[in-house]
Amino acid sequence: MEKIYQIGNKSFVLDQTKAEAAYAAKRVINGRQTMTFNLLPLKYQWAYDLYRTMKANHWEPEDVPMNKDIEQWRHPDLLSDVERWIIMMGIGYFSAAEGIVGDNVIHVVRENVTAPELKLVLGRHAHEENIHADSLLYMISSLGINPHECEAMFEDVPTIVKKNEFVTRTSQNLRRDLDLTVTANKQLLAKNMFVFGQCMEGTQFYGLFGMVLSLYRQNKFPGIGQMFRYTLRDESNHIKLFRNLLMDLIEENPDVWTEDFREELTDLMRTAVDLEKEFIRDCLPVNAVGLSADEFIQYIDYIADRRLESVGLPPLTAGVKNPLPWLAEMMDIQKEQNFFEGRVTEYQKASSLQNSDDDDL
Repeated sequence: MEKIYQIGNKSFVLDQTKAEAAYAAKRVINGRQTMTFNLLPLKYQWAYDLYRTMKANHWEPEDVPMNKDIEQWRHPDLLSDVERWIIMMGIGYFSAAEGIVGDNVIHVVRENVTAPELKLVLGRHAHEENIHADSLLYMISSLGINPHECEAMFEDVPTIVKKNEFVTRTSQNLRRDLDLTVTANKQLLAKNMFVFGQCMEGTQFYGLFGMVLSLYRQNKFPGIGQMFRYTLRDESNHIKLFRNLLMDLIEENPDVWTEDFREELTDLMRTAVDLEKEFIRDCLPVNAVGLSADEFIQYIDYIADRRLESVGLPPLTAGVKNPLPWLAEMMDIQKEQNFFEGRVTEYQKASSLQNSDDDDL
């Protein structure tokens, strides 16, 4: 079917059949290759909607006041050694982890997907990882922490090293030309989406998030806590993005979803959980006021099972309860998109942040 536009003495013929064929050729992988980056017509509407949501949540680290954090950090009597150590571990781990995620998004996943709207939202994902990395530099410079100590932490603390190696292995395996018409190669990419989305950002980030937010709940580190809240809101969207990508890839490529592959993904989550539990013990070697390593470990079991169930896989510890009900209001999987209710639903400038209080929790 053709449609002809007559403009003055010129005629323009638009081929609707050709356009419809281009739309039908859009796929997560092995789709129509084009350099025009033409988003229309949208096939993956969820990706564009998520991109707009992520864009609306934009925030800048420097607009979050750090005065109270600095005051607390500089006065030994205001904080315990455990509380200081949690912040050091948080900055040390995430300063490496955020970069690992962003690099994988750009150089592995975005390189292999073919639909332009998927590339669009993945580009936004990578941009947010840059903001998270920038926020950690802002924390380090504000508190006056030696940056070389942070670097030493993600190179010398064994539990951080093991967590990073766990995810980078799935990234390194894809940094080569792959024939994505081959089932085994499709599974490599699907595994990468699962490890980064559900295991790393979706589960392994939550132990430290919970600890920092527990301190924030006790009126400690309000600036760092606020940035972690913004980061967690972003992570909720990243988890959804990688889950949807995985589900669409499987729907379009049912050969990927074999029984052996499903068992492999479940085993990967089991490994991720074990690594995170070891890491939690390092972050919280002794219990502090309002902080119990056992409770955070149980929380990781709870989170991991929700992640598995969200992609159609069986839980590891069926029936495990959420041991931290206050965290359920802040971080519950079912409420992630509404995590910032009230005044923190949208990003606000410094004047608003300075007037915010704990009632928002």
